Amino acid sequence: MTRHPLFGILLAAFGTLVLTPDTMFMRWSEMNGFEMVAWRGLLMGTAMLTAWAILSRNRRGDLRVLVSGFGLTIVACQFANASLFALGISLAPVAVVLFGLATVPVFSAVLAWMILGEPTRIATWLTIFAVMTGIGIAVLSGDKGEVGLNPASLLGALFGLGTAIALALNFVVIRRRPQLPILLVIGTGAVLAGLSGLSIAGPAAMTDGNVWAIAVTGLVILPVSFFTLSLASRFTHASNVSLLLLLETVLGPAWVWLGTGEAPTPMMILGGALVVGSLALYILWTGQRASRARRAR
Repeated sequence: MTRHPLFGILLAAFGTLVLTPDTMFMRWSEMNGFEMVAWRGLLMGTAMLTAWAILSRNRRGDLRVLVSGFGLTIVACQFANASLFALGISLAPVAVVLFGLATVPVFSAVLAWMILGEPTRIATWLTIFAVMTGIGIAVLSGDKGEVGLNPASLLGALFGLGTAIALALNFVVIRRRPQLPILLVIGTGAVLAGLSGLSIAGPAAMTDGNVWAIAVTGLVILPVSFFTLSLASRFTHASNVSLLLLLETVLGPAWVWLGTGEAPTPMMILGGALVVGSLALYILWTGQRASRARRAR
């Protein structure tokens, strides 16, 4: 069935909005990096694999796809994403990690061009530039020196970049192979990441911190958002999905403000307004372009 071009963009927007409070709950959990990797990976993976077992109409065929080159690529992407993001958040200021994560659309556009041969329109690049400018204003304007040039911040930025590459490749591969069983491949990668975190943190440490907070991320936020975002990449360009994912970089700190009382600076508000405004204009442009294309048929 043919979908309206905005369908994929709206799916990606929904998935991103679900994802935005993730870092707030991670901070509330008060856990270290490997504990978060273990809980988030195991809970998210279990939820997604359970849903796959219930909903799949061809489990044997799905398992064959899982061990294919494309299936294993998605598993590796999810393993890297689940591990690097949690470790980055545990080591560095959230802003630093999210700024690294904000490079997803750039990697998506490059990978889509390399793997799919998809052109990236000028409007997309202009929007990426505007969004990246807004994010730079929002996350690099802290008034407490939290974004400093120190080993922890540098490592957090690198982990954010690694997460961005993994997410971008995930979106591009799923668009290239839309028949991939999303719940199975992403769930498997998440479980493997969780098991690796558990092996390092140790079972005894798993009850440290606030388990309920990390359970919200692992059972609700991550399964819903990653399934929706990955599904969206079947219906729109990977660069569009990753562009909307940038909303997390601005709305994430807003959730932290609501949850901890830490108010954003005026520069953060300005940067957030630039990001949201740019994305709104881009979505409107996409809808108008799709309408003109349908009328021309």
